Amino acid sequence: MWQQKPWLGLLLVISFPGLCLAGELETSALVTVVLGQDAELPCFYRGEPGEQVKQVAWARVGEGEGMTELALLHDTYGLHVSPTYEGRVERPSPPRDPNDGAVLLRNAVQADEGDYECRVSTFPSGSFQAGLHLRVLVPPLPTLNLGPSLEEGQGRTLAASCTAEGSPVPSVTWDTVVKGVVTSRLSNHPRSASVTSEFHLVPSRTMNGQPLTCVVSHPGLPEDKRITHMLQVAFLAEASVWGHEDPELWHVGREGVMLKCVSEGQPPPSYNWTRLDRPLPSGVRVDGGTLGFPALVVEHSGTYVCHVSNEVSSRSSQVTVTVLAEDEAPPVDVDVVSASVVAVGVIAALLLCLLVVVVVLMSRYHRRKAQQMTQKYEEELTLTRENSIRRLHSHHAEPRNQSEEPEGRSYSTLTTVREIETQTELLSPGSGRTEEEEDRDAGIKQAMNHFVQENGTLRAKPTGNGIYINGRGHLV
Repeated sequence: MWQQKPWLGLLLVISFPGLCLAGELETSALVTVVLGQDAELPCFYRGEPGEQVKQVAWARVGEGEGMTELALLHDTYGLHVSPTYEGRVERPSPPRDPNDGAVLLRNAVQADEGDYECRVSTFPSGSFQAGLHLRVLVPPLPTLNLGPSLEEGQGRTLAASCTAEGSPVPSVTWDTVVKGVVTSRLSNHPRSASVTSEFHLVPSRTMNGQPLTCVVSHPGLPEDKRITHMLQVAFLAEASVWGHEDPELWHVGREGVMLKCVSEGQPPPSYNWTRLDRPLPSGVRVDGGTLGFPALVVEHSGTYVCHVSNEVSSRSSQVTVTVLAEDEAPPVDVDVVSASVVAVGVIAALLLCLLVVVVVLMSRYHRRKAQQMTQKYEEELTLTRENSIRRLHSHHAEPRNQSEEPEGRSYSTLTTVREIETQTELLSPGSGRTEEEEDRDAGIKQAMNHFVQENGTLRAKPTGNGIYINGRGHLV
């Protein structure tokens, strides 16, 4: 392009940015576009009134390859596009300001990513130039690849892997409630990079039907891309037979009796019925896991086996039924749990009774001890009273000589008086005592005639034969 119009090259050579500092060139340092979209490369000259943009030249700056012409915009001759970019470069519409030298790069490809330069020639200020970087985002197209078939009982197994390639490097994560281990690896390519993330788990039946979602994030995507896979874990549960719990149903002549085999598996299991030692009775109906009986007869008794199987494994369960005649009582089916509850209740009642007996015995024991102590106390009290009465009689019968007692000795207290009064009350007539006791009581009353009580003190009446009572309550 520059060779076809040498005067343009000469104009650029002799024009220096420093000739006039009145204007400036406005552009963007980074322009980002998604692969396949149109990229607008901005270049606007903002100068003084009266200045004119004569031409705008666009070129790509390659590393080690020099300049590659892109397009030339002239105020008189219009737009000229380099053959390399023929049909891909044009002026943005609608028409803009004459000082706007932006161009539109159609259908950007990954090879368009790089550095570009805009050179503006003005009159009379000269030429200006500015550079920008075009970034082409390559959004990833993620893929989800499933691992081997999952079966319950396996060790850690690859459930799925998710791969995403793009520019820049995409982000790959997992969204699931299933517990697992994630490993990732990165691979670099000339213009892009790929990420592969693997999700490992230990298969169990609880994971069957759970969603496993690969989530890919990238700046070139308007929103995250999500790829969901429903986990399929093969398993087979234990089989059980229902319908034989109530012995009253298994009587001769009963109709509508059936046995039902129950299991669970992935893929769904198939069922098969047999009878130990003998073939199935005639007339029974097999419908999947259900074994239906006609009107019961004694010959229907036996042990029935349910066989369950799928691609993973096989299981079996058996039950023995006895068809009773109308006059036979059904066997007693002891409920272990109920029997245990009854036993615990009986033991608790026995322990409670034992506790009551112990309490009663201890109460009687303490009551007996209390009675014994009270009796012993009364005996000692009675003995003390008898001794006091004997001493009183003995002193009353002996000659008394008050002159022999020292005057400074204390003989009487209120306590002594009260003790004698108490003894007197206890020895009062009519209490069922003997004549001898009444005589002694009369003697005590006669002795009390020789004393007078003043202010709580027992004093002897004035007489030649006074009787004093010492501090210990004894007569002297």
